[in-house]
Amino acid sequence: MAPSVAVENLNPKVLKCEYAVRGEIVIHAQVSWRLQQQLQTQPGSLPFDEILYCNIGNPQSLGQQPVTFFREVLALCDHPSLLEKEETKSLFSADAISRAKRILSTIPGRATGAYSHSQGIKGLRDAIAAGIALRDGFPANADDIFVTDGASPGVHMMMQLLLRDEKDGILCPIPQYPLYSASIALHGGTLIPYYLDEKTGWGLEISELKKQLEDARSKGIDVRALVVINPGNPTGQVLAEDNQCDIVRFCKNEGLVLLADEVYQENIYVDDKKFNSFKKIARSIGYGEDDLPLVSFQSVSKGYYGECGKRGGYMEITGFSASVREQVYKIASVNLCSNITGQILASLIMNPPKEGDESYAAYKAEKDGILQSLARRAKALEDAFNNLEGISCNKAEGAMYLFPQIHLPQKAIEAAKAAKKAPDAFYALRLLEATGIVVVPGSGFGQVPGTWHIRCTILPQEDKIPAVITRFKAFHEAFMAEYRD
Repeated sequence: MAPSVAVENLNPKVLKCEYAVRGEIVIHAQVSWRLQQQLQTQPGSLPFDEILYCNIGNPQSLGQQPVTFFREVLALCDHPSLLEKEETKSLFSADAISRAKRILSTIPGRATGAYSHSQGIKGLRDAIAAGIALRDGFPANADDIFVTDGASPGVHMMMQLLLRDEKDGILCPIPQYPLYSASIALHGGTLIPYYLDEKTGWGLEISELKKQLEDARSKGIDVRALVVINPGNPTGQVLAEDNQCDIVRFCKNEGLVLLADEVYQENIYVDDKKFNSFKKIARSIGYGEDDLPLVSFQSVSKGYYGECGKRGGYMEITGFSASVREQVYKIASVNLCSNITGQILASLIMNPPKEGDESYAAYKAEKDGILQSLARRAKALEDAFNNLEGISCNKAEGAMYLFPQIHLPQKAIEAAKAAKKAPDAFYALRLLEATGIVVVPGSGFGQVPGTWHIRCTILPQEDKIPAVITRFKAFHEAFMAEYRD
């Protein structure tokens, strides 16, 4: 008998889905932990002494420490009997204790191990809404908040809601975070690419949006939404305010839902740019609740907090009718609720300690130390890439990544073709085998045809950045010499 489950009879939408960040390069690095095991059991047998993961935005796995205040509050919420002990006052800050008590008072039964409302605990959504209002200078409503296990489930929920079949399309940036292409494929829709302009620092041109929208509509595709990632992943650009105004007007005029991925809003490394949420932009140019359907995504995984494994985040939904919002809630309720630890963290990142609080000085020192170090790492890697033959790298204005273009010799492209690999995947595999550095090939994010890139995170700890640069430089020079035309 043929097997009842085989690749040939799986859901074709799953087969079509790809997720480059955890794809071939990382699998190659982690198959049976071969490289790690070889490093441990046969020291000196490889040309490197450790694997340097520059492939995924997972800060704490690379040594970043969690923010003390956040973890104090989480500990007290998860073990509330500590609040009854006298010695707790000497071990935890007074504002962490008071915050934990306040949070527990909003949780039925003070039970962080229980299910919650499918949208998230009301008191925590109130706190998130208050943080949004303080950030933007415009009101926010807890009823618009859906707390999720990171930003990714919110994206999937929106794709489930909007995509009926392959005749429904979503405008996505290229390069893009592969969550979007994967989610669109899983839910049976069509990705409509719009290309960011590398020559202008990964600029988002309205003329390009109009061109791709008109082309899709001419093919009978109902374009439902526009995805904008700001700050950019994998490209690291921060949108200018006037550009955001044009994007908001474009969505309003074309009847598109604006899906705003804003998970890197704290990661800004240049003095001449600042983060503005798309909701703030929409309200500032006079668009009210009913003028523009807008979904904003935030996560506890990025920023200076880097709490990826806690799986917390939220989406703020505005501009949807009551009947549509009921359908969003129905999708959320199918998943019961997001985890309570992530819900608490989402409320904390939007309401961190404020000046005058006991924890404020330590909190600010931790936050500033992390962000300033990330800025230095970004600049060091950017300069290193730009000093190498055949590599050009735009400025890292924000987020956690660089996306340098690699101008590969024709001989290298032909060697990649012979190996049945995309040229940038071929380069990345050779880099891994020679140096232990794991990056993601640009072909996993999309790129202008005929160009080749890699995505490299800035997350290895600062004292490891010189090793990344030294190893990368030696490899690249040898690679270019080997394949020089």
